[in-house]
Amino acid sequence: MRKDFLAYLALAAVCIIWGTTYLALRIAVTHFPPFLFSGIRQTTAGLILLAFMLTLGKQKLPSTSILWQQAIAGFLMMTLGNGLVAWAEMHIPSGIAAILCSLMPIWVILINVSIDKGEKPTLPILAGTVLGLLGIVLIFGNNLSDLTNSNYLLGIGMTLLATAGWACGSVWIKKQHINTNPFVNAGLQMFFGGLFMLILSPLTDDLSNVHWSQEAFYAMLYLVIFGSLIAYTCYAYAIRKLPMTIVSMYAYINPLVAVVLGWLVLDEVLNIRIGIAMLITIAGIYLVNRGYQLKNLWKAQFSK
Repeated sequence: MRKDFLAYLALAAVCIIWGTTYLALRIAVTHFPPFLFSGIRQTTAGLILLAFMLTLGKQKLPSTSILWQQAIAGFLMMTLGNGLVAWAEMHIPSGIAAILCSLMPIWVILINVSIDKGEKPTLPILAGTVLGLLGIVLIFGNNLSDLTNSNYLLGIGMTLLATAGWACGSVWIKKQHINTNPFVNAGLQMFFGGLFMLILSPLTDDLSNVHWSQEAFYAMLYLVIFGSLIAYTCYAYAIRKLPMTIVSMYAYINPLVAVVLGWLVLDEVLNIRIGIAMLITIAGIYLVNRGYQLKNLWKAQFSK
């Protein structure tokens, strides 16, 4: 019972903290190249966590095969998931990025269905998918003029790709059944993911005018401490202890936090239409997730 309580507490921290990181990231990328910024952030956080776990935590580095598994997870979740969102937020508001990232549970289900050919979507899953897509259409219906901007469209596309990458990494690492320390795993994933971003930075970033501003420094400090060290380690712990469909529920809370903060701090658009559309999107995603959970419950009952 205590272990479950700690896992749900960790998940609650992820729900709130990651909702604030969209704002911090949006502020950062207006002052600093996104892949370079995110690469420094994740490698720094990964090294700090690993140094702590290997010294005070008295843990050891896992085997080479597990290191490779963590490197793959780091590439999918950090390099693609985090790096592409950072890049996209140069072109789209933080609230829109968060709403698009809320589609992650749907990606998780689609990936699981593609892995298990025997899986077929039920009526609640189909209805939830349609409802979620309707919410997305309503959100962008408020910004039709922005859709003529190629950079805006590219930002949307990169965010969707980032969400798919994060979902792939989450499902993949969950199915590996790795028994090493979850905090060591989190440190390795952040380190490898950040390292890949630093390698890609010269290809994706404009490095001709790199300089640290006060805004970029404080955003980095916040994201390293809260977004990575605290929230990502909480995520790694939750994903180890709880079902993936339960963990993915953080995606319902993050957009609410991000949209409100974006409106309060950056004066991003928040009106009744966007509020209703956001609630419709989240309701659709919840229905998909709930339908998937009920389907697994029915299968378990009939198999007895």
